[in-house]
Amino acid sequence: MERPVIEIMDTTLRDGEQTGGVSFLPHEKLMIARLLLEELKVDRVEVASARVSDGERDAVARICAWAAAHGMLRRVEVLGFVDGTASADWIAGAGGRVANLLCKGSLRHCEGQLGQSPQEHIAAIRATLDYAARRGLECNVYLEDWSNGMKDSPEYVFALMDALKQAPVRRYMLPDTLGVLNPLQVVEYMRKMMKRYPGTHFDFHAHNDYDLAVSNVLAAVLSGCKGLHTTINGLGERAGNAPLASVQAILKDHFHAVTRIDESRLNHVSRVVESYSGVAIPPNKPVVGENAFTQVAGVHADGDRKGNLYANALAPERFGRKREYALGKTSGRANIRKNLEELGLQLDDDGMRRVTDRVIELGDKKELVTQDDLPYIVADVLKHGVDTARVRLKSYFVTLAGGLRPTATLRIEVDGRDYEESSGGDGQYDAFVRALRKVYRERLGRDFPSLENYAVTIPPGGRTDALVQAAITWTHRGRQYRTRGLDADQTEAAIKATIKMLNLMENEDDEPIKP
Repeated sequence: MERPVIEIMDTTLRDGEQTGGVSFLPHEKLMIARLLLEELKVDRVEVASARVSDGERDAVARICAWAAAHGMLRRVEVLGFVDGTASADWIAGAGGRVANLLCKGSLRHCEGQLGQSPQEHIAAIRATLDYAARRGLECNVYLEDWSNGMKDSPEYVFALMDALKQAPVRRYMLPDTLGVLNPLQVVEYMRKMMKRYPGTHFDFHAHNDYDLAVSNVLAAVLSGCKGLHTTINGLGERAGNAPLASVQAILKDHFHAVTRIDESRLNHVSRVVESYSGVAIPPNKPVVGENAFTQVAGVHADGDRKGNLYANALAPERFGRKREYALGKTSGRANIRKNLEELGLQLDDDGMRRVTDRVIELGDKKELVTQDDLPYIVADVLKHGVDTARVRLKSYFVTLAGGLRPTATLRIEVDGRDYEESSGGDGQYDAFVRALRKVYRERLGRDFPSLENYAVTIPPGGRTDALVQAAITWTHRGRQYRTRGLDADQTEAAIKATIKMLNLMENEDDEPIKP
C-alpha cells in the first residue's frame, strides 16, 4: 500500500499568535520562521495577517527577505482578506508571494457577518483573486467556518467551490473554525469534498475546543486530505490548534505517512516557542512535555531493565530526548537502581532498602527527587563511604531592609578549608551568589558558573505556608546543571539548590580545589 504524503503548514506565527497574551516581536517571528523552515523542515509557514500593524509588516518583510535569499519565499504565506486590493497590496508590498484568502465557508457567516448574498461574496472573492494574480501573488483559499457550513448549509459550500473552479486557487483550506467537529463528521464531510472535487488539494485546519484537534486531523488524513495545519505546542485561539509534535508522531507511527519533518528538532523548537510566547508546556504534554518520557512506577523500570518491556514506538531518542526514571513514593527499588547505575553507584540490599525508604518519605512530603539528588540521599542515609560533599555551607546571614541594598555574609567550607565573604546584591539570593562568586574568583582563583534559569514553585497541593521548590539551571564549561532545593523559605531553597550545583561541578574534577 502506498504511503500517503502529507504537507504540513505551520501557523504558529499567525493563528498561534492569537493565543491570549501572546505577541511575538519581529525578530522573534524571524527566528521562529527560520527554525520551522530550516530545522523542522515544515513545508509552509503562515506568518501573519495582512493590514494588522506596522510591526506585523516589519516582521513579514524580514521573513520574506530572508526566505527569498534562501530560495524559500513561496513557502511563506500571509493571511489576506476579501477586500479588493488592500490585502494584496499589503502582502506584495512586504515582499510576500503567497496569500491565504479568508472567505466565508458558511451561509451564516456570509449573511450574518458580511451582510452579503452568496453571489455578492463570490463576486468579491473572484475580484480579489484576479487582482492578487495581477500583483504576482499565488493564492490559497480559506473557507472560514467550513465545518458549520457543511453541517448547516452544504449547498452554499458547494456553490462557492463550483464558482471558484476556474479561479487561480492552488489549495482550498477547510477550517473547523469553532472546533465543533468530531472525527466521524470530519470523515463524512471531507469525503464529500473529495468525491465532488477529485484532484483538488485540500488542507484541514483543526481547533481543539473539544480536545479533538489531533483526532480530527488524523480523520482528515484518513479521508484523503493532503495538507494539515498545525502550531508549535498547540498554540492558538481559545483551546488552541493541533500541536505539530503530536500530529507528526501519530502520522508516522499509526498511518505510516510521509512528511518532511525532522523529529529530532521538535523538542528544541518547542522550547524556543515556549520561551518567546511565555506559554509553559504542560509537563504531561505528549512528545515535548517534561514528563513525556519519564517512568515513575517501579514496575516499569524493572520491566525495562529486563528487556525494554515498557517501551513503545515513541522512543525519546527520536525527538532528541532520553527516557528517565522518576524518584518518588511509587518508584520502588527498580527506579532507584536504574538511576544509581547511571551515576555509577552500587548499593547492597540493605543500602537499597534504606535509600528507597528515604525516597518514599520525601515523596510523601511532595519533595521532587532527581537523579542529581541521589548521591546526597545516599550520603545522608548511609553516613559513610558515599559522601561527595566537597562544598559545605557552614553558615550565612542575609539582610533586607527598606531603603538599603540587600547584603549577605557567608562561611563556606571547600575541601576542608573555610572561607568567609560578604557582598551586596539586587536581592537576598543575588547577594548570596555574589559572595560565593567572590570566594571562587578571588580566594580560589576559579571561574564561577553562569545562571541560566531560576524558577520557584509551590509543590502541587501546597498552601501559601507550604514548602517552596527552587529549580536553578547553570552552565559551566559547556555543561548544564539543573538542581532543586526545597524549603519553607524561598531564599533557603535557592541556596540549597546552589550548594548542590557546586558539589556536582566540583566532583567533575579529579584533584581537590587548591587555594
